[in-house]
Amino acid sequence: MMEPRELAKKIAEILDNKGANDIQILEVGHMTSIADFFVVASGRNVQSVHTLAEDLEDRLAEEGLTPRRKDGPNNTKWIVLDYAHVIVHIFHPEERQYYNIERLWQDGDNQITFAPLEEKPAE
Repeated sequence: MMEPRELAKKIAEILDNKGANDIQILEVGHMTSIADFFVVASGRNVQSVHTLAEDLEDRLAEEGLTPRRKDGPNNTKWIVLDYAHVIVHIFHPEERQYYNIERLWQDGDNQITFAPLEEKPAE
């Protein structure tokens, strides 16, 4: 079984590869018992939010990982996938700005470094 920190980083990488924006990993285990990590990301539009969530589910399912719960009907701008120790929040940019969950869960020291893939120069 994958360690929670490793899973959070893998989720961030999958989302980054699919084009998610502003990906953040927060270590929240010392603040709550519901999870050890939150991964927060944004899609460009409602369709992108759903595509990111579907791709993430498919990619993790290939490794035998399925969410315990998921929330966010088809027309929503915020999807939550619960992978036990890691909870994934995928937002539409306006919803993310409105709810600003990072503000609620950051304590100054709990952001895990994640470096998105840099664009490769055209050949």
